Amino acid sequence: MKTTSGAPRALILGAGVLVGVIFVSGCSAPTSDDAEPSTSAVSVIADDLDVPWSVTFHDGTALVSERESARILEIGDDGAVREVGTIADVQPRGEGGLLGIAAHDDHLYVYLTAAQENRVDRYELTGSAGALGLGPSESILTGIDAGTNHNGGRIAFGPDGMLYITAGDAGNRDAAQDLESLSGKILRLAPDGSIPDDNPFSGSAVYSYGHRNPQGLAWDEDGALYASEFGQDTWDELNVIEPGGNYGWPDAEGAAERPGLIDPVQQWAPADASPSGMAIVDGTIHIANLRGERLREVPVDDLGASTERLAGEYGRLRDVVIAPDGALWIVTNNTDGRGDPRTGDDRIIRVPRGAA
Repeated sequence: MKTTSGAPRALILGAGVLVGVIFVSGCSAPTSDDAEPSTSAVSVIADDLDVPWSVTFHDGTALVSERESARILEIGDDGAVREVGTIADVQPRGEGGLLGIAAHDDHLYVYLTAAQENRVDRYELTGSAGALGLGPSESILTGIDAGTNHNGGRIAFGPDGMLYITAGDAGNRDAAQDLESLSGKILRLAPDGSIPDDNPFSGSAVYSYGHRNPQGLAWDEDGALYASEFGQDTWDELNVIEPGGNYGWPDAEGAAERPGLIDPVQQWAPADASPSGMAIVDGTIHIANLRGERLREVPVDDLGASTERLAGEYGRLRDVVIAPDGALWIVTNNTDGRGDPRTGDDRIIRVPRGAA
């Protein structure tokens, strides 16, 4: 679905959904290429998971975090689920707990909510597929404010080899504009936790600021960074992240067209979105949506356009990742206290490349 010429930079999406595709004034109708993936194309990788939050791959083996149990799970090629270990010091409450994970250089990085803070730890990964374990751990970043809500929690390694971290405002709106605070930011660190010399603010982990509750990170083929973000009551956002950029919160929610603030390239009503994890493949941004219960797709070469998939089919969607074979793995989140669990929830489903 393409926008017409002269469409605004921030596309406002709300009602008007038909056959999983958004109709917006000034947009063309869907073509045959917009067809939903066939039921036979979607398969279940694992089920009966307890509030799964994030998926990463270590040497081709899938690892999954569970928010409430603080467990790291290994998913075998046959779909068998085994416990790798439990992350220490996790104290789940509200939206907090064991959140994002990322595997890098034989270590597992984890974002967790502890008693007084959110922090990032890393564990040595031991063993091999089918028998992975967790070795010694160390803290990489401490002192991120924690709350029952707005903990951010996504972590990912960029094409530059640096670790990127989304931190929510933890309920303290003003902290998002405070460059001395880690809250309401996207942060950037070297893998050992040191601050890169080329960060936009000297001696600071802050990469961008003015965020409310960002929960998705992904890079396109040209190295551009995109982030998804929960708004408050009006607009959720898709942003293109610039080093040192101010994304407006709490002074703006959605497109403000104000000097000094960077507007989103798309925004949606929270009922249709609540965007969390995201992934980019073949020039398409895939965004998992919780309250909106759909997978949203945005072409990198037309950031004002959007297509919806799987609307209502699997309930709340927390994460989407690209598996080693190029397929999409999508994590449901119906057991998180806000969903309507079905038999077998929560689960990870697989959509073959090209079928999404």
